[in-house]
Order: sequence, then C-alpha cells, then structure tokens
Amino acid sequence: MQFLIRFLKRFWHGLDVLRRVLHLLLLLLFFGLIFAAMRGTTPPLPGRGALVIRPEGEIVEQLSGEPFERALSEAQGQQAPQTLLWDLTDAIRAAAKDEHVSALLIDTDKMESVGQARLEELAAAIADFRAANKKVVAYGQRFEQSQYYLAAQADEIYLDPLGLVLFSGYGRYAPYFKEALDRLSIDVHLYRAGRFKSAAEPFVRKDMSAEDREETQAYIQALWKTYRTVVAKARSLKPEDITHYVDSLAAGGKANGGDLALLAKNAGLVTDVRTPQQVAQRMVELVGVESKSEDPLAFRQIRYRDYLRTIRTKEKLKIGDGGAVGVIFASGEILDGRQPAGAIGGENTAELLRRARLDKEVKALVLRIDSPGGSVTASEEIYREVVAFKESGKPLIVSMGDLAASGGYYIAAPADEIIASPNTLTGSIGVFGVLPTVDRAIGKLGVNIDGIGTTPYSGLSPLRPMSPAVDQLLQSGVAHNYEIFLSHVASGRNKTRDEVDRIAQGRVWAGSDALPIGLVDRVGTYRDALESAATRAHLPAGYPVKRIETDRGFVDRLLNGFSDESMDSMARMALAVMPRGVGGVALDPQWLLALQPVSVEVQRLQRYARARQPVAYCFCRAD
Repeated sequence: MQFLIRFLKRFWHGLDVLRRVLHLLLLLLFFGLIFAAMRGTTPPLPGRGALVIRPEGEIVEQLSGEPFERALSEAQGQQAPQTLLWDLTDAIRAAAKDEHVSALLIDTDKMESVGQARLEELAAAIADFRAANKKVVAYGQRFEQSQYYLAAQADEIYLDPLGLVLFSGYGRYAPYFKEALDRLSIDVHLYRAGRFKSAAEPFVRKDMSAEDREETQAYIQALWKTYRTVVAKARSLKPEDITHYVDSLAAGGKANGGDLALLAKNAGLVTDVRTPQQVAQRMVELVGVESKSEDPLAFRQIRYRDYLRTIRTKEKLKIGDGGAVGVIFASGEILDGRQPAGAIGGENTAELLRRARLDKEVKALVLRIDSPGGSVTASEEIYREVVAFKESGKPLIVSMGDLAASGGYYIAAPADEIIASPNTLTGSIGVFGVLPTVDRAIGKLGVNIDGIGTTPYSGLSPLRPMSPAVDQLLQSGVAHNYEIFLSHVASGRNKTRDEVDRIAQGRVWAGSDALPIGLVDRVGTYRDALESAATRAHLPAGYPVKRIETDRGFVDRLLNGFSDESMDSMARMALAVMPRGVGGVALDPQWLLALQPVSVEVQRLQRYARARQPVAYCFCRAD
C-alpha cells in the first residue's frame, strides 16, 4: 500500500511539473509573439520623406468600440469605420516641426462623413504644416463635399481622370411617422418646453413644422455660406464661383461630353487630372524613392498612425512641475450611468471632471464637447462637477465641435469661456418628454385592460390610455426642467432668465449666429481653447497637454503601442486560431440599409420613452 501511495505521489508530482512546463512554454510563446509584434513599433523615419494621411470611415472626436475588435475587422479586410480626428491633427502638427518630414500626402478615397467643425480643425493643422514651407498634396478618385474641403487646403490637388467634384450643399430631411402610427392606432404623447423644440415632432406630425423649418433654414444657410467662403479662398476663387459650378454642373457635364474631371479642372477646383501612378511619381519628385524598394514609384513615406507613437511618448515625458492643460473629450449622446467611448456617461464623465479638479498637474481644463445632448439627469450630474471645477479656481474653457446643443450646451454653460466653430450647431435650450401608448392598437386585436387602483398613478402602462393626471404631471415636469435649464444658462452667461428665454425656446443656432446673442464668447478652434486655458493659468510657452480619460485595461494599453503592421499581424494570428464564425460581422442586405434612418429614429424614440424622464436632446443635423 505504501508503495502505491509513493507511486501516486510521484506520478502526481510529475503531472504537476509537466503542467508547469506547459504553462511556461505557453507564456514564452505568448510573449514571443508580443516581442515579435513590438519589434515593428518603432519604424525608422525616412531621411526625407512624406507623412501619408488616409482617413478611413467617419472622422470622429472619440473612437467607439474596442481596439482589438477594430484590428480584427481590419485583418478581415474591412475598412475601419472611424478615424480619430486628434490623431490626424497631432501627426500633422508634429510633422510640421520635424526635419525628417518634408511633404504631406492626403488621400481622401476612404474618408466618409465628417462635420464642418472637425474639418476646420484639420484645415488649421494643415495650415501650420504649410506655414513651415512644406508641400501638401491631395489626391482622390472623386471629391464629394467633405473630402473636397480637406483637399482644398493642399498646395496641389489631383483628381482621378474618372472622378468628379460634387458639392451637395446642406439639407435636413427626416422621416415623419404620424400617419403610420395612426394606422397602427399608436398614440405618441409629446411634452415639451420651447417653441422650437422639434426633437420628437416626427412622431406627432406628418411634415416639418413652421418653427423647425425656420430654424433649420437659418443654420443650413449659415453652414453653406461658410463652406463656400472657405474653399473658395483656399483655391483663390470667389464664393460665387462655387455657386456657379453647382448650378451648371449637369449642363456643363453634358456639354463636356461627360468628362466631369476635366470640368472640375477648368473650373479651377483641382490642379490637374492624374492617375494614382502619376501622383506617386509627383511624390517621388518631392521626397525621393524608397531605397529598399525596387518600385520606382515607391516614394519615401511613413503612415500617420506609426508616426504618432513616437510623438505621444515624447508628449507624456514633458509633463512636470510646471503643470499642464487638462483635456476631457465629451463626445456622443449623454446617457445615465457609465458609458463606453462614443457616448457620454453621466457617472464616468463626472468622475473625469473630479479627477481633473483634484489633479495638481492640471492647472486649467479644456472640455471639448461634441454632443446633441440626452438625459437631463446625466447632464445635471456632469453640470454639477463642471461648476465644482470652476469654483476650485482653475480656468475652464469649453471648446465646441460640430454639435454642442441641448444637453451639450447644458454642461457647457458654466465655463469661463465658450469657444465654438462658426459651424457648430448649438443652443437648443429646451426640454421634452415622449411616451407612446398602444391601448387602441391592442383593442383592435380584442385585448382590453381593466382593473382598479388606489391613485390616478396606479397601474401606469403603455397598454392603457393616458391618464389626465399623468398627462398634466409630465408636462409640468418638463416645464420645471426647462426653468432649471434657463437658470443654469443665465447664471453661466451672466444674463437674466428672460434674456435667455428669448434666445432659447429650443432653437438651434449656428456658431456664427450664437456669437452676437451671447451663447458663445468667440469663434475658434480646439487649439484656440488650449491657448486660452494656458494663458489664464499663466503657463509658459510649450506647455504640455494632459488628456483625462477613463482608465484603459492592460490589453488596450498594450495594443495601443503596436504599429499598424504589428496590429494587423496579431489580429490575423487571432483569426487563424478562432473557431469559424467568431469575430465575424453579419451584414444587412443592401435593401435593408436604406431603412436604417427610420430604424435609428424609432430606436431613439424607444430609448427616450423608456427613460420616463425629461430629455434635453437636439435632433439637429445638416447632411
């Protein structure tokens, strides 16, 4: 028996040793893969090369989703759905001061939607690059409105021979559901404070209201005027030349035998019509041929995401006893609780403000807002921390992106200074609540709800008709929240309640129109906000910028240090060992994609109906 016990002990010990050896081998393999990937994280800069900017998808102020998920999608050959605006501007501005970078190539072919305020930030960075006497070249197979705005900032613009330049202007068209809801016997009860607060009108009307039409006409005309002015100036043209090109595009194309690329060249919108190979040859002329390549068209270059890693590392080392300007990015809808990147969570955004207030390195703060608003309770939670930060004595500057309206303005109001783009959509100081009831719909199916309760508020349900007492209660609650909103703005902007009410009423204003009525202090860029914060905090030139962000996990921080090539390699390795179907994305049939705007509006209605509370949200946009 003892022999058997000793044998089993030795056998168990042997298994344990084998287990440890296997674990060690797996760890060595894992870190070997990481080491192999990280060997490419410091790509050598060319002796004299070009920085290449190829934005993919929507240019955003905060990325949504997880880094590794994005890498997996790219490894599967899918285009990145988003590009971070600040990655582009940081890379361009650093390259302007870098002796190794002598040119900038902007390729807009994979770039999709981006608002005009974000384009202004890019234009300002490109202007810094050109000011350093460095050449900027832009190329596109075709230039639509946003793409052309970016390309127009270049010294040389090249359009593919099969391409065109298309300005669509600005418009706002929305689906209206009133007749459909009536046919389904669904009643939508809308409660609002503000004559122009049209956010939920698509569910109670079959067309645009006069008030909504008035405010929309005003801000889209302001956007279009600014767009034409900026791109015309960049190309040494007049705004009227852009208008004439748009008005005569169809006739001019026909007269020109359908050669729309040549039409754009003759109009002075592009420098020349060239193929990608001809553009590559032009870049070779500017920066030379890559020494390790046999391709005579392979010019010396570095991709902006690889270039960024070195920049960001150096920036972190600059923060010392002298202090820094803190930055918090608040991008997306304002929602209750904790929210991931791409949305503004009341709880985690308040935490970031609290961290900035208590951080001794942060001497001033820029709160960058790009939001249509959302939950009133979440907005109030953030607002209170904004007030606490201001009361700490540290300067607080708000920088507005494409959209800082309704709840987005709610959290901006206490700032020492509000800086907006001329094209920021802001204001929309108003509140609404929405609640659908389906008692008539289920009644047609033969379903009836009956019972008894102790108060008028017992048994609240969308399956029952709206109670007059509840109806009155909801409207009074919305009116009360509107008064709170007015008082916050009046306090922050040094106005009376009635002065704010006259410019509020839920009305949306373009930044250029918000300036004379006192909703913003001046028009400018994110960089202007940083400079203002640093000046108010008496920071010296060359002050560092510290981004106050939600703590990222180990994997996120690790992957953030990899080069594009390394991320791609690791993602492909992961795909190779994944079970079939894991990580895949199911795409809707193309005919369903056309219904996406309708789906988005219905989901938004459901979200705010479920909230059962007033909402400070702006459905304003300009496409």
